[in-house]
Amino acid sequence: MTVEVKAFNKWGTADIKVDDPGIQKYICLKPTFVPKTGARYAGNRFHKSRVFIVERLINKAMVPGHKGKKHTISSGHNTGKAQKTYKIIEKALDIIEKKTGKNPIGVLVKAIENAAPREEIITIEYGGARYPKAVECAPQRRVDLVLKLMTQGVYQKSFNSKKSASDAWADEILAAYNLSQNSIAIQKKLELERQADSSR
Repeated sequence: MTVEVKAFNKWGTADIKVDDPGIQKYICLKPTFVPKTGARYAGNRFHKSRVFIVERLINKAMVPGHKGKKHTISSGHNTGKAQKTYKIIEKALDIIEKKTGKNPIGVLVKAIENAAPREEIITIEYGGARYPKAVECAPQRRVDLVLKLMTQGVYQKSFNSKKSASDAWADEILAAYNLSQNSIAIQKKLELERQADSSR
């Protein structure tokens, strides 16, 4: 008799499918009892794609980074505390389940698919002049980018405001799931793809 392992001991992932063939191999849907591998795979190439997607989200949420050289966004809510971030994400997934009545892990996966940019721009230099050049985004980078953009968007909305981090996460994931312009990740994706299109 096999026991199904559920994320946060609440949500199974057996019926969740990744529809985007480009990032199918890079979104791991194998849950663990405690989504914290403790940097076991740090430095191993492509190994982070074998880490459960919710754990990757928690890891990104722990270190939101900074925007516009201001480090205010990266302090206050969690400052790298795994347990605190774990509770924030769990609460956000609870809110999503209440609002949609669906499995929140499935909603998160669909949101990542919707907000993952397909193209981005790099700068190339010819004789002292710099030109933007459109390039296709690598599949693993697509997942990394969308998690980073979501995290920055969430902390932008929740830092120094009355909105809690859990509410901001739930709103961001639901907006990306519904392809809404209220999602910072969707806004950034469209902006990146527009810039790439104009620099062909």
